[in-house]
Amino acid sequence: MSPPVGKTLHGSTALITGGGSGLGAETSRLLASLGTHVVVADINGEAAQRVAESLSDCPGTTVALQLDITDAGAAEEAVATTEKRFGGVDILINNAGVDRTVPFDELSVDEWDQVLNVNLRGAFLMSHFAFRGMKERGCGHIVNIVSTAARRTWANAAAYHASKWGLLGLSHALHVEAREVGVGVTALIAGGMRTPFIMERFPDTDPGVLQEPRNVAEAIRFVLSQPSGTVIPELMVLPMRETSWP
Repeated sequence: MSPPVGKTLHGSTALITGGGSGLGAETSRLLASLGTHVVVADINGEAAQRVAESLSDCPGTTVALQLDITDAGAAEEAVATTEKRFGGVDILINNAGVDRTVPFDELSVDEWDQVLNVNLRGAFLMSHFAFRGMKERGCGHIVNIVSTAARRTWANAAAYHASKWGLLGLSHALHVEAREVGVGVTALIAGGMRTPFIMERFPDTDPGVLQEPRNVAEAIRFVLSQPSGTVIPELMVLPMRETSWP
């Protein structure tokens, strides 16, 4: 009996939030190299454009999109624009994220709202609008980039923890509904990476305890390439010397 054949990503379309840097940029590069059409979405339009232009030689078409995922109208328009240009959103990667590293009693209401809006509301909005087309076509995959912050807690990150625990719950809840219509949903719990998200905020961090974002991008590819009829609802990918996990 022949082994099951994984899905090909060539010719599919991926919409990636937070695609202008870090993991989003690495995932854009990897998928575009496999022939996936990639929409690099980022609130920093110039960063998204730089990534898209750097991938002009890849077999997949890559376009940039300036996007504030906390804006419901903008999120809906981003999905509609992608569907119009490429015929549908086959893959949605909710990667955009922010943090405010301050003690709980110094965390402002505005800072709390910003973190929850980007990390949780934004993922909900993008999934809400992309899922409609996926459900209609009976296929598609949503990958939510979570964090070990959804499994453990540390000081000065109350809003971040709340948002990531919430995103993990949202991901599993959507998985239950989406599997009934042929749509896969995965919560990718990523450990620390050598990205600006960590290195610019914590410059004293030892890079040796972090993993390359390309490694996590490869895990995303693995999840997306599973044979039809199989879904990975949750996957944890850690650097070998992860300090936020036992």
